[in-house]
Amino acid sequence: MDLADKIAELKTRIERQKTSVMTEEATKTAFVLPFLQSLGYDIFNPMEVVPEFTADHGVKKGEKVDYAILQDGQMTILIECKPIGANLEAKHAGQLYRYFSVTDARFAVLTDGIRYVFYTDLEKENRMDERPFFEFHVLEYRDRDVDELKKFARQTFDLQNILDTAANLKYHNALVTEIASEFESPSEDLVKLLTSRIYSGRFTTQVKSQFEVLVSRALKDFVRERINERLKSALDNGSGAPVAFEAEPVGGGAEEASQVSNDGVVTTEKELDAFRTIQAIGSESVDPARIVMRDAKSYCAILLDDNNRKPICRFYFGKKRMAVGVFLPEGEERHEIESVVDIYRFRSWVLGAVGQYLGGGVVSMDVEGSVLINTSDSGVAVHA
Repeated sequence: MDLADKIAELKTRIERQKTSVMTEEATKTAFVLPFLQSLGYDIFNPMEVVPEFTADHGVKKGEKVDYAILQDGQMTILIECKPIGANLEAKHAGQLYRYFSVTDARFAVLTDGIRYVFYTDLEKENRMDERPFFEFHVLEYRDRDVDELKKFARQTFDLQNILDTAANLKYHNALVTEIASEFESPSEDLVKLLTSRIYSGRFTTQVKSQFEVLVSRALKDFVRERINERLKSALDNGSGAPVAFEAEPVGGGAEEASQVSNDGVVTTEKELDAFRTIQAIGSESVDPARIVMRDAKSYCAILLDDNNRKPICRFYFGKKRMAVGVFLPEGEERHEIESVVDIYRFRSWVLGAVGQYLGGGVVSMDVEGSVLINTSDSGVAVHA
């Protein structure tokens, strides 16, 4: 059983037990120790996993870090555990911060048993950074997150390799977070920068308010147009079929109907955009023409081969709240979203939902996040 399978098992356990795990000690026993086991560490061997590690520092005596991980007798990782849902910022882990500076450990981990936040000393030697360089969320991980986590496994642990890639990983993740934040709510700095390039007047409060809306809309339109271009290209290069659901909205307002069926089911423009998004993602592993929308009054279903036994996902788009449910082998995973663009956060899940019906098709990611597909059922081989 490889690491991905072990993490999947642990995810199932956490989903089943998390409401019953109320204390820090229970978190350690139920979730943290199995996590360390999945990485190949012998949790019963004090020469590999040292519980309640003590390293007195200055006037601070008797403080303990929950676990210290040793590799060939050399301390490499310090781990501090918190109850589920606790704040995992460096400033909330005083003893971990202090111990990092007086031991040989190069990595520090804060965890609540579900999130594992990894720190090192990229900015100043022997001083733990305030910003983590990697985070692994057991309930919401991507394939490339598992690939990154493998670097910390006992059999494949390579200190220099991790340090060589830690800086890029740290700042890449930080940039992705900032970009996502700008898409959701453009900052004043971004609005001012873009406005100055197209508007010659003074940047007053009124102008700022006007352009905040315009910038937010333009960012989302840009992403949507790129998605549609990619989908059209995939269709043209594959089956040659036209892009589905190109009808323009009628009427006015944010929830205009793009199509109305004979039974009164209304298909909105947002549902069409979401459908195109799923087709664009799915085109990485199958002919997008095989991905079909089947709308209903209470939800909008996306199916493979127009077969209701092959559900990929469902859209639950109301006037005030939106959610997308992705169908994985263990069942439907439903998540609320703010906009259609958010569906890309679940890209690897959508690929997994499609892949489970491909009869031997393999969907995986390399360490750079590129999708490697070898789908025997459709005869498609793609490296995107």
